[in-house]
Amino acid sequence: MNLRTPGPTPMPPQVAAALSQPMINHRGPEFAELLAEVTTGIQDAFQTQLDVLLLTSSGTGGLEAAVANLFSPGDRVLAIIIGNFGERFATIAERYGLDVQRITFPNGHAADPQVVADRLAADPAVAAVLVTHNETSTGVTNDLQAIAGAVRDKGPLLLVDGVSSAGSLEIKTDEWRVDVLVSASQKGWMVPPGLAMVSVSPRAWEAHQRAMLPRYYWDFTYARKEAARGQTPFTPTITVLYGFREAMHMLRTEGFPAVFERHRQIGTYTRAGLDKLGLRLVPVEERTASNTVTAFWLPQGTDEKAFLETLRVQYDIVLAGGQGELAGQIARIGHMGLVTQADIDQVFGALREVLATQPVARS
Repeated sequence: MNLRTPGPTPMPPQVAAALSQPMINHRGPEFAELLAEVTTGIQDAFQTQLDVLLLTSSGTGGLEAAVANLFSPGDRVLAIIIGNFGERFATIAERYGLDVQRITFPNGHAADPQVVADRLAADPAVAAVLVTHNETSTGVTNDLQAIAGAVRDKGPLLLVDGVSSAGSLEIKTDEWRVDVLVSASQKGWMVPPGLAMVSVSPRAWEAHQRAMLPRYYWDFTYARKEAARGQTPFTPTITVLYGFREAMHMLRTEGFPAVFERHRQIGTYTRAGLDKLGLRLVPVEERTASNTVTAFWLPQGTDEKAFLETLRVQYDIVLAGGQGELAGQIARIGHMGLVTQADIDQVFGALREVLATQPVARS
């Protein structure tokens, strides 16, 4: 199967083999060594010397943990929304009783850092900014460096959903002064779902000490205390960590600059191929188009479910459909982690044949 969803992503054979290693005591020295090796690798990818906490959860769990640990009821946060996952981050904050103010940009557009700066200047009560770096629902990447600069100048914390970007796209956590960065194992890391990773800045730790939202499983203090002992507060996903260690060895051997460049090249290649097929991309500007997932508009009148089912059944290719208000209108090709031009060429060949059978005019 050519799995081309924006996550989970395919696993290299070495990672799949690593998952079958014998179980170990998660309170013993073998686990402490495993945890330390994975954590150090993540710090390299994040380009940070900050604390990195590993949580047994999906990426959404990492986002919820960030909210639960840094705020008190009624705190005001500014959510930057360019798609479905930006809205999810905002909704999590609302569920915890925060005063969520939104800046929403149209589908296909990245956030304008100047608009963010102006909004913060007009509202000094904002305690933090929530932003999705790479919005997989639209295939758009925000200019995180510019947004971070706008936020830093005004003083709020910066919480970043890097679930589909960290490890594949460059994020200079320390240099850009990102206070919290969240990612998850099933994306460009080439590992099964089940592990969230969260970096925490000194400013975020200070906010954590003041925060009064309830937390137990997600408690950063407990997680940091146990990490210092080579453990996790609760039973970890040991098999996923086995796979992560193998994947991290592969990524560090390649070198993260090369990993980021590889994703840039495959993103460019994918967009160029879709353009040749006459398909219109959702991102309105090439410079903001994602290098981990490409979203394109389906020809007018296309039945999205039938279209995707044909690709899966007849060509063994799995793409993702639209989400939220884009459901039924777009398709998405994931190209993060384990992916080659040959994988994308197979998608192009199938698309060419399936599009030729569409009974409606191309748009």
